[in-house]
Amino acid sequence: MKTSRRGEIYDVMKVREDFPVLARKVNGHQLVYLDNAATSQKPRQVIAALVDYYERYNANVHRGVHTLSIEATDAYEEARAKVQKFINAPVPESVIWTRNTSESINLVAYAYARKHLKAGDEIVTTVMEHHSDLISWQQICKELGTRLRFIPRTEEGLIDLSTIDEIISARTKLVAVTHMSNVLGTIVPVREIAERAHAVGAVILVDGAQSVPHMPVDVQDLDCDFLAFSGHKMLGPTGIGVLYGKPEILEDMQPFMYGSDMILEVSYEGAKWNQLPYKFEAGTPNIADAIATGAAVDYLENLGMDAVWRHEQQLTAYALRRFAELENYRVVGPTDPSLRGGTISFTHDQVHPHDLGTALDRLGIAIRTGHHCAMPLVKSYGHAAVARASMYIYNHEGEIDHLIEGLKQAEGYFSHAGSRRS
Repeated sequence: MKTSRRGEIYDVMKVREDFPVLARKVNGHQLVYLDNAATSQKPRQVIAALVDYYERYNANVHRGVHTLSIEATDAYEEARAKVQKFINAPVPESVIWTRNTSESINLVAYAYARKHLKAGDEIVTTVMEHHSDLISWQQICKELGTRLRFIPRTEEGLIDLSTIDEIISARTKLVAVTHMSNVLGTIVPVREIAERAHAVGAVILVDGAQSVPHMPVDVQDLDCDFLAFSGHKMLGPTGIGVLYGKPEILEDMQPFMYGSDMILEVSYEGAKWNQLPYKFEAGTPNIADAIATGAAVDYLENLGMDAVWRHEQQLTAYALRRFAELENYRVVGPTDPSLRGGTISFTHDQVHPHDLGTALDRLGIAIRTGHHCAMPLVKSYGHAAVARASMYIYNHEGEIDHLIEGLKQAEGYFSHAGSRRS
């Protein structure tokens, strides 16, 4: 039990009662869900918000004058305002609904970079990026003739800022960095990088897919120009994402897609674009999932993000201590819990990560295996794949104990099978 910033008690076992799937058994065992970096589970409150929209006021938004359309519009825009408050954006108009983090990043690549970058300019990113961030800038560089540069990592798995003044230079026009690595769990010093970017006149985009669900994120404190994240990693539905942008930058950008609500006026000769945020929300939006994302924000706000982060830090510290007891397993990334989030990637000296994942699934334990859409980073550690356990608000120490015991069983099984084959 922990006390939230509002003085409420954060009882993990009580929280778990809100998540129907956690009562499920898998292969005869109680489900232990540790794949939260890929997607989180959904509380009843979010599921209810989806059902309520479709059962009571399913209608299109913004253009209707009938009751259902007005109710849908109000709920849709109320969800936007909740997200604005959640990340401390200056105005609701700076919050753009997208499909996911990837689309948010692509929106910036196409609508901002294409206009403001030219051959000879430089884009700076880190060696820890998700493919969605890395590939977007690779393609822009190929198209525009810009150069992509990388901020390196230390041996411990932290961002190495020792040469930041050389990497981010007068040629730098855009910096794109993850806030928390989806492989290493490393927390990136975004504020410090943003200060350097702005000092040379560059803008900074932050991939917040792994940070916004887990820790307090304040876009004004970070002073980021863009922030991208997804609903499905923070208790919300799939298929809905957010792009935050500073209003003055968004105003200067051209639309990413065309049609429907992003239009203010049309003639046979041309068109005028709608105001923010609608300029970037072409077509009928994902109304239900936006509303349900608002419900997810409500849920997290009721817990208190300080309490959420404190819970995860304590759980991460416990998990790292338990991993240290395993002789043949290796944690990839920082081992100091104060420098990382609750995503722990690991390997075994002899057993392939996919075999570990399969063995754990037989025990009802869900983890992730592979390169986690960060292939260059994983390869830089000398691995083709790693196993990953990632925690969230409903996980507890008992589940970490199950994971550790499961890993011991998997090791024993494959060692025994190997000895039989030999």
